Amino acid sequence: MTQDYYGTKRIRAWRDDRSGENQMPAGEGYAVIYADGYRSWSPKDVFEAAYQPITAMSFGHALVALKEGHKVARAGWNGKGMWLVLVAGTPAAQLRDGTPYKIATGLDECEILPHIDMWTVNADGRRAMLPGWLASQTDMLADDWQIIE
Repeated sequence: MTQDYYGTKRIRAWRDDRSGENQMPAGEGYAVIYADGYRSWSPKDVFEAAYQPITAMSFGHALVALKEGHKVARAGWNGKGMWLVLVAGTPAAQLRDGTPYKIATGLDECEILPHIDMWTVNADGRRAMLPGWLASQTDMLADDWQIIE
């Protein structure tokens, strides 16, 4: 039985309009190297329909990048130094005395579920974490997501 698929993976590619060099087909397209070293060539229209540069990704591709351990941000965000990170979560963890979670819940331990946090810079220049970031509809529909290395 045949099925349709969507795919997401990170590759390294470059425009390759040469004719027959490196055993690649002739014509306008991209030479591609996959993570395992496999090399291929893709016609321009097929490649550009399947891949986005890591500086102009959809929200779906940004989520995949987060799951792979990358930090991501939108180019269109007003604040500089803002980025997101995926927090994997922890099984029941001991809460230290005096921490906001211990004070708020009165619990000795708490399970942290996987979530996305935003890191930013305060007005006074200090790094700050905003726990449990939620995407707006504008964020989810944007195609200006980028990987922050």
